[in-house]
Amino acid sequence: MSTELLDRAPTLDRRHGLPVHTQIEQWLMNEITHGQIATGDRLPGERALAAALRVSRMTLRQALDGLARRGVLIRQPGRTGGAFVAEPKIDCDLTGLAGFTEQMRRAHRRAGAEVLSACTIAADQEVAAALCIPVGAAVHELVRVRSADGTPLALERSWLPAEHLADLLDHPLTGSIYDLLADHFGLAPHTAVEYLESVSAGAADAAALGVPRGTALMSVERVAQSVAGLPVEFARDVYRADRVRLMVRTDVRSRQD
Repeated sequence: MSTELLDRAPTLDRRHGLPVHTQIEQWLMNEITHGQIATGDRLPGERALAAALRVSRMTLRQALDGLARRGVLIRQPGRTGGAFVAEPKIDCDLTGLAGFTEQMRRAHRRAGAEVLSACTIAADQEVAAALCIPVGAAVHELVRVRSADGTPLALERSWLPAEHLADLLDHPLTGSIYDLLADHFGLAPHTAVEYLESVSAGAADAAALGVPRGTALMSVERVAQSVAGLPVEFARDVYRADRVRLMVRTDVRSRQD
């Protein structure tokens, strides 16, 4: 593959148009998108690749660093290291209210769930405020690791009002909780408010997801409501930023100056 890739090195436009390092990024991205370079393949060494492209190694590194920041390449140091093509990220569309199981179905992945804990506790002030219930009211606390094709992707922590979901914990909890809410309780989540931010994996999250402590994660805090406006879930989910890309669709129907 290395020799073939070097043979396909393009002639770069150095007079006008995009910066040279951007042209290199686009070329490599096109090679990956069209299957010329496969997941796990190692790119040629920097010296050989820079020579084939007739650029400095500094310019080449700009291109490789750009692809690494986008999660397209994984760069490993050392004599046996190099730049490797990363497995494509899984898109999770937050526009609707599809649960993890549905998101993986859309991505043609097999969703899995490992229940770390499931118990009924007294709501603290934060959980009570999110679910619009009194402090100390009973809530079901559910902690699960969600996976795709056996690879851990997300750690879900959910709190659900026990008053309306009395026997929730008696049901199987390794499938879609949203389907369970809809089919058994008639309380399908209909709307939600979600907050996204970047976080670093603490000890507990790192252990659950099988990543080093300090790994970049994406946090989604959510309050989901039924069609009648009843809060049915308060959740804090963290996703592996190296394996998942969160997406939101925007439909602009009117514009104000």
